[in-house]
Formats: sequence, structure tokens, C-alpha cells
Amino acid sequence: MKEATKRSINRWIHIIFGIPILGYIYDSPSDTPNYAFSVRYVILPVLLLSGLWMWKGHAVRRLLSKRTKTRQELEA
Repeated sequence: MKEATKRSINRWIHIIFGIPILGYIYDSPSDTPNYAFSVRYVILPVLLLSGLWMWKGHAVRRLLSKRTKTRQELEA
């Protein structure tokens, strides 16, 4: 899979999971407890992880590639 396709998928995941946050914020307070659990423990972590990956994913990939290269050199 191309890197551009991966970025596009990650971007759309971030956008789709951001939509319920708007409902959580702008919905009436009496309806908020109905879906507060899913927003707090499913949607928000996915949103945060996808945002962090878009922001610092290149650094994580570089770190992981250095570790695999170091392990391969040690095994050789």
C-alpha cells in the first residue's frame, strides 16, 4: 500500500471519529449521558491516536526502523 493511501485512510478515520465529538458538545445536556461512555473511551482515544500518528508518525516509523536495523545487525 502506498504511503499516500495510508495517510488518506488515517485522515478519514480522524475526520469520521471527530464528528461524534460535535454531537457530544452541542447536544442537549439531558442526552449527553446516553453516549458519554462511547465518546470518552472509544472515540476520543481513536481520535487522539490518529491525530498523534498524523503529527509524529514519521518519527515513530524512523525509530522503529532504526531498532529493526540494529537488531538485524546484532543477529548477523
